[in-house]
Amino acid sequence: MSESDWTDRIVGERMTVDREFTSRIAGSRFSNQEWSLIMTATEFEIENADDPEAARIVANTEKVEQILPELENVRSQVGAMGGATGPEGGDDRGSGGGIVDSLKGALGMGGGGGGSDAEREAAEELTREYAEALQSELESKGRWESVRTAATE
Repeated sequence: MSESDWTDRIVGERMTVDREFTSRIAGSRFSNQEWSLIMTATEFEIENADDPEAARIVANTEKVEQILPELENVRSQVGAMGGATGPEGGDDRGSGGGIVDSLKGALGMGGGGGGSDAEREAAEELTREYAEALQSELESKGRWESVRTAATE
């Protein structure tokens, strides 16, 4: 069974997780537009689908690297329209610089080099969290086993 066959079966759960994940995205370095791009480049797979104990949904983010330049374009467009927020200095609210670093990165003011690596890593972490939330949603609705089985066919 191809990925789209089993993923077509979980549209409702994806919509639920999307709604619940909105606050997580709001607290991340990515805008909703950027997150949509990341999700477009992410494919979900069921790893070890034939093993009920080890099976899990994972995010394949191999294509995310390809859209990283487009994330910068989205930020440029938002900044040009006056949509960028936050003062240059900002405050870190005790987060060890995470919020400030995220804002500076979003505004193109981050330190040199490694920006793409940081973007990729942040995208991978969020998609991993999303995959876990999706599997939890399927499990809570009693649908995980049938979806897992469908992925093995």
